[in-house]
Amino acid sequence: MYGKFQEYLSEQLAKVKEEGLHKHERVIESPQSNRITVSGREVLNLCANNYLGLADHPLMVEAAHEGLEKWGLGTASVRFICGTQGVHTDLEKALSTFLGTQETILYSSCFDANGGLFETLLGPEDAILSDALNHASIIDGIRLCKAKRFRYQNNDMEDLESQLQQAEGCRYRMIATDGVFSMDGSLAKLPEICHLAEKYNALVMVDDSHAVGLIGKTGRGTPEHFGVTDRIDILTGTLGKALGGASGGYTSGRKEIVDWLRQRSRPYLFSNSLAPPIAATAIQALQILKDDPGLLRSIQENTRFFREGITKIGLKVLPGEHPIIPIMIGDATLAAKMADALLEKGLYVIGFSYPVVPQGLARIRTQISASHTREDLEFALEQFAAVKAELNIPDDQG
Repeated sequence: MYGKFQEYLSEQLAKVKEEGLHKHERVIESPQSNRITVSGREVLNLCANNYLGLADHPLMVEAAHEGLEKWGLGTASVRFICGTQGVHTDLEKALSTFLGTQETILYSSCFDANGGLFETLLGPEDAILSDALNHASIIDGIRLCKAKRFRYQNNDMEDLESQLQQAEGCRYRMIATDGVFSMDGSLAKLPEICHLAEKYNALVMVDDSHAVGLIGKTGRGTPEHFGVTDRIDILTGTLGKALGGASGGYTSGRKEIVDWLRQRSRPYLFSNSLAPPIAATAIQALQILKDDPGLLRSIQENTRFFREGITKIGLKVLPGEHPIIPIMIGDATLAAKMADALLEKGLYVIGFSYPVVPQGLARIRTQISASHTREDLEFALEQFAAVKAELNIPDDQG
């Protein structure tokens, strides 16, 4: 049987390569940082989620060592059997305090947090209203749920209200959105979403993976940024981006919701607990963020500088204030060529194309870190300008 299936897969893979959409993985030979080693050569890294530069921070490494020595490598069990250690409950309490929520539950990833959320809380008589640009983990989580599905256009509040009106006959309604849309770097309109939720008696769920630790006055994410923390019912997020860059995720929010997830959420009940050293480093990340507010100032200043610089070069950048800065190329093959040419010049970036982004909207998604120096960013701008000229990419006219 595999013979025919193998032939089919080979044909599909060949087609992907012909279309210039094949994704290959570069092997990094050093710790994640603003500068990394690839093929024996040091390059500037401009495409990691290492927003605060904590992935190789000395205090984080020290916390990991201490967590390993105190708690061991792993629990070899799920939470409710014998997999709950003090470091897990300490992290859940620390996250609740930081986020301003009532309760928090840990998962092995935010993908699992979203995968175990919707089917646990909602049934066939309910409705989920999901933004069209939501992360794949939200989309897949919703697919597991039997609730009715309504999809509204990205950040389109008129469309959301229309969908809410169509769902008025349902028992419970939940609006699900990313806090930051990861491919565009744009922020969800949380004040308007909360207003519509209150008007139509709906719950609000926000995946704040690309905001926690870096957005808001004290890094508490998009709810803090918009002043709507107490109006959000469910927050999901990751420990694998700004908060250390390792792995792990969480769901935080109303106490009864989290309590029910502990009883019924399948990824929580049937997956090993988060590795204790990772939990220890996440606690340390929250402490670093509290002790060093300069990290937030650095990432904000770096973001403004790079956004302005890329615009001056004449490349098209989606507007915004987030350190995700998408440089729009359009053609997938050209985006891949640009990424390869930049790597040759010592700048590590990746071209994003279909199916990660829509057809015709290929881009180089750059991501800024607090650990980038001004010299790093000036170097990056010089290389983008040089490659733009070499590939004859026209100036952005818009």
